[in-house]
Parts: sequence; structure tokens; C-alpha cells
Amino acid sequence: MASKKAKTEEKVVTTFREYLRCKTVHPEPVYDGAVKLLLSIGEEAGLECQSFKLKTGDPVVIMKWEGTDPSLKCLLLNSHMDVVPVYMEHWKWDPFEAEKSEEGNIYARGTQDMKSVTIQYIEAIKRLRASGFQPLRNVYLTIVPDEEIGGSGMRELVTLQAFKEMNVGFTLDEGLANPEDKYTVFYGERGSVRLEITCTGDTGHGSRFIENYVGEKMQKIITSAHAFREKEKKRMETENLKLGDVSTLNLTMIQGGVAYNVVPMELKAVFDVRLSEGLSEEELKKMVEGWCADAGDGVSHEFPHLFESNITKLSNKLPWWKAFEDTFNERDIEFDLEVFSAATDSRYLRMAGYPCIGFSPMKNTPILLHDHNEFINEDVFLEGIKVYEALIPALSGVPKSPIWETN
Repeated sequence: MASKKAKTEEKVVTTFREYLRCKTVHPEPVYDGAVKLLLSIGEEAGLECQSFKLKTGDPVVIMKWEGTDPSLKCLLLNSHMDVVPVYMEHWKWDPFEAEKSEEGNIYARGTQDMKSVTIQYIEAIKRLRASGFQPLRNVYLTIVPDEEIGGSGMRELVTLQAFKEMNVGFTLDEGLANPEDKYTVFYGERGSVRLEITCTGDTGHGSRFIENYVGEKMQKIITSAHAFREKEKKRMETENLKLGDVSTLNLTMIQGGVAYNVVPMELKAVFDVRLSEGLSEEELKKMVEGWCADAGDGVSHEFPHLFESNITKLSNKLPWWKAFEDTFNERDIEFDLEVFSAATDSRYLRMAGYPCIGFSPMKNTPILLHDHNEFINEDVFLEGIKVYEALIPALSGVPKSPIWETN
């Protein structure tokens, strides 16, 4: 019996796997190889390419496809080149070798988050240019560092004169895979909050009943916090809501203590809180102040990191969204519209006033960003390129409008 002939791998898939092998992994990402590769394939696609270093010393790559009317607001396609760490012992494939299974699954850190999207952007533009298409508006690609450690790359980039000169009108950034036969499109993100609550009290030997006991205060804080957590969890279940529609809270660290038999004078709890659109910064602060007051004297709190939820208001009055939606509807592409449950560089774009949609074209794919054995199927990756081949002309071809063009 003749063996099954292996499918010839398309060049863009080979390029994608090469990009995945660039170890841009925290805590010590090496960006040089990734930048060199990106500049090479960007220039091969006919784009104007440049790279420069930010204040952190890490590089950003910018590519430009000039439109027929460069005076109009541009379309910006954003992605990031860094990836999160791995637990090597839990991977069945080397996460930095980009091995491909017989089923066509490409296993590597960054396949979903989000090196696939970067290559899909560039390949879609390459194919559009080869077809003779030229956009009405300029199309820019920004490929930034450090998204996975708080987004310092995009946070700085949006303040630079070089970015302001792009004259951005609308942006696309990352999304999530969808396990079903449809895509997920994100029009906003929950707020991202780091909450730290410190309880202080009296010290003494671990064998005694210490008055002003710090452990009792911490117990009250955790009880209050988890009551809020449970309330939101039940609301999601009973009201049939998505994760992005509710607020979440998780205890992620407890710090303090000097010895097992010494009652500490101080304990600190750190919480990861994600705010839905329905919970404002002021409401959160008031709620936490109540927890601290109920716990007793010597309890304080701070928010070292606090971003409220950020939303791009969608309607037909936003021509970019109409173009996006029409592109999907005309092709019978099914999608869910949601608020992103975590945080991406989109928050800095929206905070700077730019409407943004989060979208990564991965359907029939389990959500594995930051997980073990992250993968994307070769056919899903290639299909995503075709989606961008439709979206980029539609978004870059939005007609000039005197109503919003100068806003």
C-alpha cells in the first residue's frame, strides 16, 4: 500500500515557523533575530520598513504601505513580538522549534499569542500588492515589544511624534481563538487592576492569643473579596453572560512573616482584579475602602496598577466598524462580539483616542494562549490570511468623511 504523500508546505508557513523559533520569550527576550526577519519579509512584501529602539532599549518595527490619498487617517495593524515563558516539562513538543504534527498542528509558544497575526498581516498585504490593489488610505503595521509584561512598548509608542504623524484613524489588534466554527471579535477590554491590601497588628510568640491579630484582619479581607468574587461568578452563570461582561477577582500573592513561631506584624494580600464596563474605578475604590474599614484598624490599600475598562463604541456611525461588519456579513463569516476578558495593547490605543478592534482569525481552535502545548493548525493559519485579504481593502478603503476625518 502506497504511503500518503505529505502536503507541500507553503512558503508563508515556513516563514511563520521561522518567526516562532525566534526566542522573544520573557524574562529575557532576544529581539534581534525577530527584527531582522520581520524587516526582511516586510521589504520582500514591498513595504517601507524601519526599526528603532524605545527608552527601554527594546525595538519596535514599523511598516508602511502608502495609499493613494496619504492625507487621510490611516489603518493601523498592531501586533507584538514577545511571548510568555513556558514550563518545558509540560510540552510534548519543543516550544521553540515550531514542530508540525501529521494533522498540520504547529506547536510553539506564540502561535496564537500572537506571532501568527503578524505574519498574516504581512502575507495578506503581499498578496494584495501582487494582485495590483492599492489602498486609499495609508496602512501601517506596528510590531511592538513587551506587551506581555504590561505593554511598555505601546504605552511609549503612542506618545511619540513618529506615531502621531501616522495620523491613525482605526486600529486592529489581537483577539482570541474560538473553539467553534466562527470567529470572536472584541470591541473592548475589561479594566486591569492590581490591588494590594496590607494588614498590620501586634507581634508575639506563635503559641499565644495575640490581641490586634493580623491574621484575623487578613481573613476578613479575603472573606470580603471572595464574597464579591462569588457574586460576580453567580451573575455570569445565572444571567448567561460572557467572562468579559462581569468583573473577576483572584488572590494571587500573600506576603509576610519572619518565622513559623512568630506572629507577624504585617501581612499583604495581592489581588488581580478585572473590571467590567459596569464597575467604575470609583465604585471599586469605595468597595475596597469598605472591606478595609470592616477588617479593623491598621488595614490599608493601594492600587499600583489601575486601568478602567475601555470600549470602542460600535455603530454604523463609525464607518470602520461598518466596513468590518459588512466584510464578514457579505462572506457569511459568523462571529461573536465580546468584551475581551484580559488586557492587550488595545487599551493604550483606546486611551489615546483611537477606535480599536481585537481580532485574531482562529476558528475551530482551542484557546491556548499562555497555556502548555499552544498551537495553531496550518489550514487555520492560511485561512486567516484570506480573511485579512478581505478586511484590509475594506478598512483602508473607507471613503473620506468630513464629519470625522479631522477629529
